[in-house]
Amino acid sequence: MSIPVRAALATSALLALAALPSAAGELALEVHAGYFQMAAGNSASALFDSSGGGTFGGAGRFTFWRSAYVSAGARAFSKDGERVFVATPNSVVQKLGFPLSVRITPAFLTVGYRFRDGKRIVPYAGIGGLLAFYKEESEVTGESFNESRSKGGFLGVAGVEVGRGTFRIGAEVGYSAVPDAIGIGGVSKVYGEKDLGGLHAIGKLVVAFGGS
Repeated sequence: MSIPVRAALATSALLALAALPSAAGELALEVHAGYFQMAAGNSASALFDSSGGGTFGGAGRFTFWRSAYVSAGARAFSKDGERVFVATPNSVVQKLGFPLSVRITPAFLTVGYRFRDGKRIVPYAGIGGLLAFYKEESEVTGESFNESRSKGGFLGVAGVEVGRGTFRIGAEVGYSAVPDAIGIGGVSKVYGEKDLGGLHAIGKLVVAFGGS
């Protein structure tokens, strides 16, 4: 099943939840943009000369019983670099000149609580799970290599939403763990890094419908 199909199913589930009776029910659509810092920092730095970069995506959120909420969405993160050779964790990284591209797309589902819901400034916190879709593409001496896989993990978030009308803004930080995932670019085994998760810090544009 493709990522767009999964996203459509998640959105449909949220819309179905919106039809449930609730005095405080509110459906919101969010656009996300920000920064993602990979947990496999040494591997990423060796391949891409940095361990983080831009991320973007979106989510749907439904607030129901007593300010509790459920949110589902996806964000994308990609980096371009080149294959390297590293003998030991303390060795000098040797660039091989073969291009390498990595894309990580976590699809997530979280549940949490919105403090002071209905006020102009609303802090929130949540926990949940995710499914990280990993795609690696490279070319070595004219031959292409493509690898795709997925792996489940966990997610914790905390943030704040500002505004009471239809259009609002927000900010969020969170950390994801995707343990025991296969390594990145063949060098993760050297550094002993198997986690495809990491830290995210994003801004949000929110369009809300309903609510008290």
